[in-house]
Amino acid sequence: MPEPRDSETPPPAPIGWRELLRDFVKPGRAQVIFAAILLVCGLGVAMQVRSQNSETDYSTLRRADLVQLLDDLTGQSRTLEAEIADLEATQRRLQSGVDSERVAREEAQRRLDVLAILGGTAPAEGPGVRITINDPQRKVTAELLLNTVEEMRDAGAEVIAINGTVRVIAATWFGAGADGALLVNGEPIGRPITLEVIGESHALTEAARFSGGLVSEVEGSRIGGTVSIVSDQVRITAVVAPVPSRFAKPA
Repeated sequence: MPEPRDSETPPPAPIGWRELLRDFVKPGRAQVIFAAILLVCGLGVAMQVRSQNSETDYSTLRRADLVQLLDDLTGQSRTLEAEIADLEATQRRLQSGVDSERVAREEAQRRLDVLAILGGTAPAEGPGVRITINDPQRKVTAELLLNTVEEMRDAGAEVIAINGTVRVIAATWFGAGADGALLVNGEPIGRPITLEVIGESHALTEAARFSGGLVSEVEGSRIGGTVSIVSDQVRITAVVAPVPSRFAKPA
């Protein structure tokens, strides 16, 4: 008879539920490290998913809309590059020491002129567009007019006036009167509504014709109006009186 082999290693005993419960309550060092790695990986995946969801989805836009967005971004980039180059040239002139006092005065006057135009306290002229909105059923709302102004600003508009009498500035507000009349800065706006806008005429025109913008809204079935856009040399004489600040002071 063959002798029993006592030297053989007995098979490992099965892990019971008591041992599993003990490991869960008092995990070992390796288990803690493994759990921490899983936690970090989970947080990373969650943050990546949230970041992707928060990004603007351009997949539903038409090709023409994407081209318009690209044109607007290109125009804004060129404007900023021109401003940077101008500021760098002024800095070099001031640092050269050659007639720096005269350069400083000219730069101060240039900035004053720019602020006067932006603040609406001085007339302005330049290339741009005239937009005429015919609204026979008086369905154009203050919200639509405000959205149109914002679209013009996004397209690079530098100066905007409405019906030749109301200068649009940062403090301009839009509302409706008791009889349904449009109000801009408290003044009633008659029909047709004319917007005079100074800026790059092509970008301004495309902004008005953008899908879901002014033209599609006004000429849709809800309003039933028409929009006319003419590129021209625009002169805006409407100005606002500067209002002294009650609380703000130069810092």
